Amino acid sequence: MSSAMFARDVPFERSPTTDLPVLLPPRPRERFGWPKLTTRHALLFAALVLVAAGAAFAQAPDAPPAPASEALTTAPATPLSVVVKWAPLLLKGFIFNIVISVAAMTLGTITGLMLGLGQISQNTIVRRLSWFFTQFFRNSPWLVLLFFAMFMIPFQVRIFGTTIPLPDWMKAIVGFALPVMANVSELLRGAIRSIPSGQWEAAESLAFSRTKTIWQIILPQCVKRMLPPWMNLYSLITMATVLASIVGVGEMLTLTAQVHAAEGGRPELFAPLYGFAGLCFFLYCYPISKLTQRLERRYNVKT
Repeated sequence: MSSAMFARDVPFERSPTTDLPVLLPPRPRERFGWPKLTTRHALLFAALVLVAAGAAFAQAPDAPPAPASEALTTAPATPLSVVVKWAPLLLKGFIFNIVISVAAMTLGTITGLMLGLGQISQNTIVRRLSWFFTQFFRNSPWLVLLFFAMFMIPFQVRIFGTTIPLPDWMKAIVGFALPVMANVSELLRGAIRSIPSGQWEAAESLAFSRTKTIWQIILPQCVKRMLPPWMNLYSLITMATVLASIVGVGEMLTLTAQVHAAEGGRPELFAPLYGFAGLCFFLYCYPISKLTQRLERRYNVKT
């Protein structure tokens, strides 16, 4: 019985001199790293640059001819020089987008785990309330939740006589954390439901309490099920942080609009400036998506 199980579960090969099975060396684990840029990616970037340059050239107005003596002094800056000039400021705004996304994911993940555990609670009231909040925030537009947080959260709070201001960027973090909380709650509920029932029965046979079963047996197995969609959710939140510009938060899109206005609102600068913002988000989110695909292949759970 044991030899049959050994032959079925462990790869081996027959020795040329004996009939005893010989264990093969373990398979090397897949190494993770940033995806390599190929020629196809370089061609894609070149095509994007050409499209942006063509759009800028097409939107450029016909300027009246200037005298030769004033040609050098009145010539407007080229779109590329404008992007290079304002790139440090725009990158600072992009870093602020990343800070908002990381803070929103942290707050939303913590509260989402609590809400997800509430969905499997044995208390009927807790389970139904957790389900309601999960479905409400999960199926509401993110912009509506952002406005909800901006207008419902006060500008300052007083704690023991101390006034603590709540700036707009902090309200934006709460606004983005609400959909993260709902989606993480649903991810946790689905991951727990995907665990085979034999795990619960084995823990019960070993006299584990429900709390110990969840924290020591079920949740560790849920991590690899939740990690790829959780990273995908982070990419979506990062790209959605540009919505904070609508409520007055000084992130990258807001700074891009201010730079465009500071340069006189020239139409030919619209595509390069906003194209630079889009390229920054692409270069940040694309490696995350590729790493998510690798994790999905590695943590592919067959039930």
